[in-house]
Amino acid sequence: MANSTTEKPSYWSSFEKIIFRFFLIYLLLQALPLDWKYWANIFKIDWFHPTLTDLFNISRYTPQLLSPYIAGDYWGLNTFADWSILALIALIGTLAWSVFDRGTPRAYDRWYYFLRVILRYRLALGVIAYGYLKLFPLQSPPPTLSDLNTPYGDLSAWKIFSLSLGVAPSFESFLGFVEILAGLLLLYRKTVFIATFIILSFTGNVFLSNLAYEGGEATYSLYLIQFALVLLAYDAPRLYTLLTLERAAVPARFKPEYVTNYRSIGRMVLKLGFLLFFVVLYGQRAYTQYRMGGYQFSSRSGLLREGFYDVSSFVYDGKELPYIDKSSLRWLNVVVEKWPTLSIQTAVGLKPDTHNVEVIHRNDEAKAYEFAGNGARRYYRCEKNDGGGLTLNALQNHNELTKFSFSTIFLSDSTIRLIGKDAAQKVIDIHLRKIDKKYLLKEAKKVGRRSQLIL
Repeated sequence: MANSTTEKPSYWSSFEKIIFRFFLIYLLLQALPLDWKYWANIFKIDWFHPTLTDLFNISRYTPQLLSPYIAGDYWGLNTFADWSILALIALIGTLAWSVFDRGTPRAYDRWYYFLRVILRYRLALGVIAYGYLKLFPLQSPPPTLSDLNTPYGDLSAWKIFSLSLGVAPSFESFLGFVEILAGLLLLYRKTVFIATFIILSFTGNVFLSNLAYEGGEATYSLYLIQFALVLLAYDAPRLYTLLTLERAAVPARFKPEYVTNYRSIGRMVLKLGFLLFFVVLYGQRAYTQYRMGGYQFSSRSGLLREGFYDVSSFVYDGKELPYIDKSSLRWLNVVVEKWPTLSIQTAVGLKPDTHNVEVIHRNDEAKAYEFAGNGARRYYRCEKNDGGGLTLNALQNHNELTKFSFSTIFLSDSTIRLIGKDAAQKVIDIHLRKIDKKYLLKEAKKVGRRSQLIL
């Protein structure tokens, strides 16, 4: 074991000891990976080729007592109900500990020290992992053509927030740099206060943004905030004494001494391993993903020419439907992305997908970011069929028509004719006319924001 040195042990009142016992048990239950479901997923990782998805899921551990086992790209997050159970366990443990407690003040100092070490590294892991997703703007990519052709009111609050961040990749990268910097500062005792102050300012804003914009990670951001508050509380009284009361503050001198060299060496090896695995390797995986085009959209090339297409003619089951048709059958316009996604707008909107928890999907079929939060457009994956034409498979489960199969005729460089059938085997004949639209966001990027812009 490590011995500890300080000028003299801290004074612990009976009340302080009781409060400390509760928070020690509660915070260790929150921070230490004790959930068997987490380890079940850990053992499924190919450790010779860990992916960004694997490393991100490792970094986002939360104890999930009430959730079923989840495997794959998303390992789940805990809820406030889980927190309540952990608090109850901590309360029972506190009562039992109080009956049999024989700990000396020096022992409490030592326990408090190692609790802070665990929280420092757990918090550092959490903020560094998200920091890299912003440093290389992966979490919130720029708006797609489908987003730019969606009425503002048909986007969910969360999607608007994400797109607003995506249009400023430099700012997103700056936020990521700040998160990574704060995480690295947590690894050194002398800079923990600075790190926690940054994290509380940053992650506190993330928590409030999740509440205001109906995000899906308010619980996880608060999970990290509680660790930062505990770390900040250790130095806050001294800072208050020094700056507010303008009195000399006694510095914290508690530091463990390792009686054997191998324990000190082991400590350095663990810190170096953390840096190599969760800073260097994770950063390399994030950068590689960024160079490959990110993880929110398909990495494959599209089959049709990218752009916005007006549906000039739409014949359904032998009957031409006018442009003013109010049903969900008649297509109004089509957007073709540079990857194999095609989105369609009709006169009838739809309930947007609101699953807005950050997930790094490996397979294109599972990626949901592009249609999440969009209540105006129906999204389809465009693939080649056996006849050389196109098959459109719905990306959303609530699409009324989940599949189309077309033969493709290119009438000109800007006109495409699609002839085929829908899932109900009704014959459809569609004429698409490409419109060369200009988008303020893209045009401003070409000439610079301070230059004269002509549309």
